[in-house]
Amino acid sequence: MVVESNADHWLIIRSALAQCFPEVEPIWMNHGSQTLSYLDKCLSDSNRLPRLILLEPYLPSQEDGWALLKSIKAHPQYQHIPVITLSHSQDYKDIVKSYSFSVAAYITKPTVYHKWLSCFYTLRRYWWELAILPAPALLPD
Repeated sequence: MVVESNADHWLIIRSALAQCFPEVEPIWMNHGSQTLSYLDKCLSDSNRLPRLILLEPYLPSQEDGWALLKSIKAHPQYQHIPVITLSHSQDYKDIVKSYSFSVAAYITKPTVYHKWLSCFYTLRRYWWELAILPAPALLPD
């Protein structure tokens, strides 16, 4: 799942994800309430939750992004989903705040396409091939 309010960034992300994760159909959310509604619908419809969430905390307001991150990490069914902050910001305060909400990583958005590909190939290698995550069906209610 990609939570990104900038449509131009989404187009770049979607293209790079298609090359690096061809078996994945990325889900685009552009604000916090939409994201939480989608996650709730996954639970109510017994659909799979996203395996990974890429989150830009500026949605477009920073408060919306932080509130979303806090909600995801506070929810017993969502807190296991790795959230990676993928932001244009290099502000140290944003980095510290992200980690204080238990993000799995903080990545600054690349500025050229080949670096997006490199970034997503690295994410794939780690999150799809190396890391072992709990199965959602086995998590406590």
